[in-house]
Amino acid sequence: MADFDIANLIYLIVLLAMVGGWFLMQGREGMNKTLQYAAVWAMIFIGGAAAVGLWQDISRDARSPQMSVSGSNQISVPRARDGHYYLTAQINDASIRFVVDTGATDMVLTQKDAQRAGIDPDDLAYLGRANTANGEVRTAFVRLDQVALGNVMDRDVPAVVNEGEMEQSLLGMGYLQRWGRIEITGGELILTR
Repeated sequence: MADFDIANLIYLIVLLAMVGGWFLMQGREGMNKTLQYAAVWAMIFIGGAAAVGLWQDISRDARSPQMSVSGSNQISVPRARDGHYYLTAQINDASIRFVVDTGATDMVLTQKDAQRAGIDPDDLAYLGRANTANGEVRTAFVRLDQVALGNVMDRDVPAVVNEGEMEQSLLGMGYLQRWGRIEITGGELILTR
């Protein structure tokens, strides 16, 4: 534990001992009433600790922007709490949220995201195959008219639409290799053209 964590732990133990001592002193009159008070104080204490923890998580997420653009050719993406990097790109004028996946060969759209980008998933020929963690799935090759990420716009970008169930579209190496440099440092993914 860090020194700060140990100091907080000692403070909480002393505080708990003081509140517990007060209950014991008051408990001479009726042990049942004392136990009721102890339960109420314990719930207040636990609720306060949970509120502080949630507030720290909420404020950390609110402070960290999803993506920042530096100049006309560099994008920084902070690492999310789950360890992944998420960013939003404009695909054919539709905002699509991607998880950056360097293990994916292509840019992979979910059927829902493809539809939002103006591609009808029912009209596609699912002739391709992809091996995923959930097994083999069928894919359909598409070309996206435009992909905008920050100030950078690419046209005629190849991608695939996944026929299987997928929660999130993937920004794979098929698109990432268009950037001259991909760097992960200090909890940030930096893309530079």
